[in-house]
Amino acid sequence: MIYYKRGNPDDVINVNDLKEGLYTALGKIGAKKKVIAVPPDMTRFYSRAGELTNFAWKYYGDTLTDILPALGTHFPMTRQQIKKMYGDTPIELFREHNWRSDIVTLGEVPAEFVREVSEGLVDYAWPAQVNKLLVEGGYDLILSIGQVVPHEVVGMANYNKNIFVGTGGVEGINKSHFLGAAFGMERIMGRADTPVRRVLNYASDNFAKSLPMVYVLTVVSTDQKTKGLFIGDDIECFNLAADLSLKVNFEMLNKPLKKVVVYLEPDEYKSTWLGNKSIYRTRMAMADGGELIVLAPGVHQFGEDKQIDSLIRKYGYVGTKKVLELVKENEDLQSNLSAAAHLIHGSSEGRFEITYCPGKLSKDEIESVNFNYAEFEDMLILYEPEKLKDGFNTVNGEEIFFVSNPGMGLWSWKDRFK
Repeated sequence: MIYYKRGNPDDVINVNDLKEGLYTALGKIGAKKKVIAVPPDMTRFYSRAGELTNFAWKYYGDTLTDILPALGTHFPMTRQQIKKMYGDTPIELFREHNWRSDIVTLGEVPAEFVREVSEGLVDYAWPAQVNKLLVEGGYDLILSIGQVVPHEVVGMANYNKNIFVGTGGVEGINKSHFLGAAFGMERIMGRADTPVRRVLNYASDNFAKSLPMVYVLTVVSTDQKTKGLFIGDDIECFNLAADLSLKVNFEMLNKPLKKVVVYLEPDEYKSTWLGNKSIYRTRMAMADGGELIVLAPGVHQFGEDKQIDSLIRKYGYVGTKKVLELVKENEDLQSNLSAAAHLIHGSSEGRFEITYCPGKLSKDEIESVNFNYAEFEDMLILYEPEKLKDGFNTVNGEEIFFVSNPGMGLWSWKDRFK
């Protein structure tokens, strides 16, 4: 059921509009006794989910007893990040999700189904895992809040991904990431109907009906203007948001790009696990033999999780064929399929060069994982983010394409996206 819908490419939804839309939907839903909000973390700062979560707290008061950021594999939020994203929402309401310990399994998507949707590329059952608080907390409303935007694993972010991955467990996250990588990132990104989404939808339809879920979904354009707000309890609101996101977050280019410069905001991107969105979201736009330059002042490690960080350092970004061989040969990758998927995603497959310019990783560290290295300060002199506009620029007589935040969009040239 749809409780509220608004959005089109020409719309601009302001903060008061967000509040009015949310309160309209919550009024239709009716009174509740115990509510939990599940918003994103700092990596989706521009989603408007922070403001929406704050409005939900002000609407429900003491009835909203818990806020569980959908961390997935990410670092826990700091007090400073919570304050910046959620304003005056009480810090004591926030709970920390641990993907290695805080989960229960609702059911298992059969291997036959996973094999069918993956076209035979993977053959395993998939556990529908969620944070145990959602099951054991006694809530009569779970408010899942987030942004629909192109995504490298599931095609379009959010909806039930926010629950099954954002509050999911090791096995579920590992297997969903590997399913997406095996099927092929470039066959998935920007699409609402993908193998991973079909698995998540199977889990929603068969194992999660008892969870009182309502989804609050925003669509925010690449220039950070809010274009849509869709609130509902089933896939219809996701499909509406995904259709709009494809129009405002996806830039189709007439030619491949020879040089792309991507800037990663230091508060948002502290690892290549997240920073490699610079690779994922621009890869379909890159020309063969081109160069992607990643300005990454806040990047100080590879994984957001110590175990995954060590695996990235051990194996590096070596491409699909090599990673699949390594998975067959090494138990540590077999036990951490999301890391294996990430190693596939982070490689250009030898098609274009990737030059990382991190603020806090050394030349040896960057080159050890098969990226090129350049000093951040040197590249900052050449490519000054505050002087560049998103899209085409000319720097010292050379045409470059600049992306100020890769997490907000998807770029391709028309012959590569089919």
